[in-house]
Amino acid sequence: MDKTLWIQNKISLKEALIHKVNGWRFLGKKIVFTNGCFDILHHGHLDYLSKAASLGNILVIGVNTDASVKRLKGETRPVNNEQDRLFQLASLMFVDAVCLFDEDTPKDLIEAVKPDILVKGGDYTIDKIVGAEFVLNRGGKVEVIPFVEGYSTTSIIQTIQKLG
Repeated sequence: MDKTLWIQNKISLKEALIHKVNGWRFLGKKIVFTNGCFDILHHGHLDYLSKAASLGNILVIGVNTDASVKRLKGETRPVNNEQDRLFQLASLMFVDAVCLFDEDTPKDLIEAVKPDILVKGGDYTIDKIVGAEFVLNRGGKVEVIPFVEGYSTTSIIQTIQKLG
């Protein structure tokens, strides 16, 4: 199979993603879901995503649209557009599906995917994670994976600005 096609097949609209997830669930796969902007993919993201993937069989990532990133991060973001961010994430061998969401939170997407495990990174507590209550009420798990110190999109942007 053409590698680009293999990557493109991981990028789904919400309705197609639900169909894929239902198929994986029918096969007994444990579905892991996480979300984020993933504006400039860096070591911290890769560490976090690989650890999230290791918690189950299938890793699904909800990706903020450009409009959603602007609302959350400000007018100068995102640096990379949504199609580039989807392609980069889908290129990772441990990622099974990526899907855009335009809302400020992934609540609707989480409820559509119905993951077995919901994962967030950083200093979140379970009571602050969008979708945690939904996943826990369905018998699932919620995991928090610590950030890797020294890596952030904001710090990368600041370093580039200092060089420019």
